[in-house]
Amino acid sequence: MFRTRPDHRTETVQVIVEGRALMVPEGSSAAAAILLAGLASIRETAVSGSPRLPWCMMGICFDCLTEIDGVANRQACMVPVAVGMRIARQHGARDVPR
Repeated sequence: MFRTRPDHRTETVQVIVEGRALMVPEGSSAAAAILLAGLASIRETAVSGSPRLPWCMMGICFDCLTEIDGVANRQACMVPVAVGMRIARQHGARDVPR
Protein backbone atom coordinates (compact mmCIF):
# COMPACT_ATOMS: atom_id res chain seq x y z
CA MET A 1 0.00 0.00 0.00
CA PHE A 2 2.12 2.93 1.25
CA ARG A 3 5.89 2.64 1.36
CA THR A 4 8.95 4.86 1.16
CA ARG A 5 10.69 5.41 -2.13
CA PRO A 6 13.43 2.81 -2.73
CA ASP A 7 16.01 5.54 -3.39
CA HIS A 8 15.11 7.45 -0.21
CA ARG A 9 18.09 7.01 2.11
CA THR A 10 17.92 8.84 5.37
CA GLU A 11 18.25 8.28 9.06
CA THR A 12 15.30 6.64 10.76
CA VAL A 13 13.61 7.12 14.12
CA GLN A 14 11.56 4.64 16.10
CA VAL A 15 7.94 5.52 16.86
CA ILE A 16 5.16 3.45 18.39
CA VAL A 17 2.01 3.18 16.26
CA GLU A 18 -0.86 1.45 18.06
CA GLY A 19 1.61 -0.35 20.32
CA ARG A 20 3.86 -1.52 17.49
CA ALA A 21 7.43 -0.23 17.14
CA LEU A 22 8.10 1.11 13.67
CA MET A 23 11.19 2.68 12.07
CA VAL A 24 10.28 5.68 9.90
CA PRO A 25 12.44 8.16 8.00
CA GLU A 26 13.56 11.11 10.11
CA GLY A 27 11.58 14.21 9.18
CA SER A 28 8.44 12.26 8.23
CA SER A 29 5.07 13.26 9.59
CA ALA A 30 3.14 11.19 12.11
CA ALA A 31 0.58 10.67 9.30
CA ALA A 32 3.27 9.05 7.14
CA ALA A 33 4.13 6.75 10.06
CA ILE A 34 0.45 5.78 10.31
CA LEU A 35 0.35 4.93 6.61
CA LEU A 36 3.62 2.99 6.81
CA ALA A 37 2.13 0.97 9.69
CA GLY A 38 -0.53 -0.30 7.28
CA LEU A 39 -3.50 0.33 9.57
CA ALA A 40 -7.05 0.08 8.23
CA SER A 41 -7.97 3.32 10.06
CA ILE A 42 -6.59 5.65 12.71
CA ARG A 43 -9.81 7.24 13.92
CA GLU A 44 -13.56 7.09 13.71
CA THR A 45 -15.74 10.11 13.08
CA ALA A 46 -17.61 11.47 16.10
CA VAL A 47 -21.04 11.36 14.45
CA SER A 48 -21.24 8.20 12.34
CA GLY A 49 -18.21 6.20 13.50
CA SER A 50 -16.85 6.01 9.93
CA PRO A 51 -13.19 4.92 9.74
CA ARG A 52 -10.61 7.45 8.57
CA LEU A 53 -6.94 7.51 7.52
CA PRO A 54 -4.70 10.45 6.58
CA TRP A 55 -5.80 11.77 3.20
CA CYS A 56 -4.64 15.22 2.10
CA MET A 57 -1.32 15.20 4.02
CA MET A 58 -1.32 19.02 4.25
CA GLY A 59 -3.66 19.96 7.11
CA ILE A 60 -6.84 20.68 5.16
CA CYS A 61 -9.13 17.66 5.57
CA PHE A 62 -8.66 16.72 9.28
CA ASP A 63 -9.03 13.00 8.48
CA CYS A 64 -5.72 12.37 10.25
CA LEU A 65 -6.86 13.52 13.70
CA THR A 66 -5.32 11.13 16.20
CA GLU A 67 -3.83 10.85 19.66
CA ILE A 68 -0.13 11.64 19.76
CA ASP A 69 1.79 11.22 23.01
CA GLY A 70 -1.48 11.20 24.95
CA VAL A 71 -2.91 14.37 23.37
CA ALA A 72 -6.09 13.86 21.33
CA ASN A 73 -7.16 15.72 18.17
CA ARG A 74 -3.66 16.21 16.78
CA GLN A 75 -3.39 16.60 13.02
CA ALA A 76 -0.90 13.82 12.33
CA CYS A 77 0.07 15.29 8.95
CA MET A 78 1.31 18.47 10.67
CA VAL A 79 3.38 16.77 13.42
CA PRO A 80 6.93 15.62 12.62
CA VAL A 81 7.93 12.29 14.12
CA ALA A 82 10.20 12.20 17.16
CA VAL A 83 12.06 9.34 18.79
CA GLY A 84 9.66 7.34 20.96
CA MET A 85 6.53 9.17 19.77
CA ARG A 86 3.36 7.23 20.59
CA ILE A 87 0.57 7.37 18.02
CA ALA A 88 -2.79 5.84 18.94
CA ARG A 89 -6.28 5.57 17.47
CA GLN A 90 -8.79 8.24 18.31
CA HIS A 91 -12.31 7.00 18.98
CA GLY A 92 -15.16 9.47 18.47
CA ALA A 93 -15.15 12.97 19.92
CA ARG A 94 -12.56 14.21 22.37
CA ASP A 95 -13.60 14.65 26.00
CA VAL A 96 -13.42 18.28 27.05
CA PRO A 97 -12.87 18.87 30.77
CA ARG A 98 -15.50 21.07 32.41
